[in-house]
Amino acid sequence: MSTSGDYDAVREDIKQLIPNKDLSKDGLGPIFVRLAWHASGTYDKNTKTGGSNGATMRFSLESSDAANNGLNIARDCLEPVKENHPWISYADLWTLAGVVAIKELGGPTVPWKSGRVDATDESLVPPNGRLPNAEEGEQHVRDVFYRMGFNDREIVALIGAHCLGRCHKDRSGYEGAWTLTPTKFNNQFYVQLLKKNWSTKELDNGLKQFKDENDRIMMLPADMAFRTDPEFRKIVEEYANDKETFFNDFAAAFGKLLELGVPRSSDTETVAC
Repeated sequence: MSTSGDYDAVREDIKQLIPNKDLSKDGLGPIFVRLAWHASGTYDKNTKTGGSNGATMRFSLESSDAANNGLNIARDCLEPVKENHPWISYADLWTLAGVVAIKELGGPTVPWKSGRVDATDESLVPPNGRLPNAEEGEQHVRDVFYRMGFNDREIVALIGAHCLGRCHKDRSGYEGAWTLTPTKFNNQFYVQLLKKNWSTKELDNGLKQFKDENDRIMMLPADMAFRTDPEFRKIVEEYANDKETFFNDFAAAFGKLLELGVPRSSDTETVAC
């Protein structure tokens, strides 16, 4: 058991989990990123509700949202870390796991601050349906991200996390990886989105996604908005050609995402992960 505030010890425990492929083909890194993302992406800037503070996905009202299917794997795998470091809140643990995973998989250093407090009941659970719907286009994407307080450039940067992991039919209904390197954080989501000739593929559950020429990788309907929308596409092209710019913009945008809904005092320490 670590000393209270020893975040280095927590990070080390998280790192040890990431290569584990017993529960996930790509290891646990991508699903840790998804957990941090979904725990934070419920924020509404107008009502100042939702966000990463509270770790409200511990309650069935939020965990049962279809957008969070499969995230019980990530939460359960982090339980031993919580038991080993009982002083850390779930809200800090989940967000820290995301930034540690990004770094371990070759991505940038995301700024992270501790200080999130876990909710004690369901009263702070945000309404279901605030997370992006993979079936929708650019207007829906903008509506969701503008609600959180992001601009177009930040939106395109954040969607670059689709370089990691894959969709599972028993979770999202979709199937397949976005890139040929789903365990490496890179700019390949943008490269493949622009490079490949995409065609529609209908799954046996009735959902439609997009496949490349050899049906090796896939894109979601919402992903294609970043190829077809002129403003989004300009930024996609920039990131496809400049990984360093993408890494810098992603680190800033993801750090901002993890801060949504977190009350802060001016002296809160920032920890590089």
